[in-house]
Amino acid sequence: MNFSELFKLSGLLGRFSPDGQCLASCVQHRLVVRDVSSLQVRQLYTCLDQIQYIEWSSDSLFILCALYKRGIVQVWSLEQPDWHCKIDEGSAGLVASCWSPDGRHILNTTEFHLRITVWSLCTKSVSYIKYPKACQQGVVFTKDGRYMAVAERRDCKDFISIFVCSSWQLLRHFDTETQDLFGIEWAPNGCVLAAWDSCLEYKLLLYSLDGRLLSSYRAYEWPLGIKSVAWSPSSQFLAIGSFDEKVRILNHVTWKKITEFEHPATIASKKTIVYKEVEKSPSVETERLFFPPTRALASSLFSTQSKYEISQVPVSLHYIKPVADRANPKVGVGMLAFSADNCFLATKNDNIPNAVWIWDIRKLKLLVVLEQLCPIQCFQWDPRQPRLALCTGTSRAYLWSPAGCVAVQVPGEGDFQIVSLSWHSSGDSMVLLSKDNFCVCYLEREEV
Repeated sequence: MNFSELFKLSGLLGRFSPDGQCLASCVQHRLVVRDVSSLQVRQLYTCLDQIQYIEWSSDSLFILCALYKRGIVQVWSLEQPDWHCKIDEGSAGLVASCWSPDGRHILNTTEFHLRITVWSLCTKSVSYIKYPKACQQGVVFTKDGRYMAVAERRDCKDFISIFVCSSWQLLRHFDTETQDLFGIEWAPNGCVLAAWDSCLEYKLLLYSLDGRLLSSYRAYEWPLGIKSVAWSPSSQFLAIGSFDEKVRILNHVTWKKITEFEHPATIASKKTIVYKEVEKSPSVETERLFFPPTRALASSLFSTQSKYEISQVPVSLHYIKPVADRANPKVGVGMLAFSADNCFLATKNDNIPNAVWIWDIRKLKLLVVLEQLCPIQCFQWDPRQPRLALCTGTSRAYLWSPAGCVAVQVPGEGDFQIVSLSWHSSGDSMVLLSKDNFCVCYLEREEV
């Protein structure tokens, strides 16, 4: 495993291009585009104000920079550096911006969610979508880019509109059986749309492309309900993370529950492997060094090392009792992700913040628990093979695969605290992001 040098960053804005050839990053109002293989700067763009969001177009030819404070979106071209586009929403303001799947239209959501404006880069035409709902996940596209679903709120009632992306024509418009629609998500095959209620009402609804209600699911009635939802890559399973610290798996044939995964504070099963991160301080006799160590050498010599040890079951995990009288309590399954091959599911239970649970979907049982020293900030699966990367706000990156797991210290001076990471589409590298810096980590295919 090799690491690049550290580069400056602001706002955790570092993104690989979809074709995997470029890496875009932001430093205040500057957008820097680097070549992935050499990390040499290919283009440097200057925006009118601090950049708060960036997104590549699907063909990797354009980059969108959103300046929410000013209500402006600036678009830059990689092929024609002199070409640029500025979209000013004016007094309507701006709270969200994204590309359409064709990479030639930009969807801007105005303040107070009054409307979504669809801007065409080709024809310079403008169209509007009224009444978008202010929710966690209100605009979603099918994986093939053909359809868009928008959550709406009209006359104190929830609706979903489905549009054809090629012409922006309305295909279907229907009301949903929700009290307060919180999110929508297409299945990867684009045939089914999942919609779920806010945490006050446990309700998940599944709709077909033509707006028919295929099924509804409710696990219990009165306590706090759904916290996270994830489709498997094959569209065969839908995982629902709930505030009761359980994950329920629905199947795609009957849309009934096939199993539920619990997250107890004590791991008792001997069939589960528990990897525990432990720190050890290196014993270095400085008197035996023939020269005074440099800062970089000193930091690598004297920094605490980290490794995994297999714990003997039963194992008690670090459990935090949630504060019940506050909003958004730290309880329940808040993070879910299926591996690219459909074989594994990684979960995090928010009141056991230092642990990642890895479930074997083929056997529907708990396979591994990784217990870290610090709370999990982010985890993501390798897009090519079953390999999970995670970070905990320290200067170490962690990898798990069925062969085992490893903790790797990022070399370099200073305090590089990794709070987010993202895989390259090839699975050969990933970008590690801290609050002020980023670096690229290069991996061998056989590593871990």
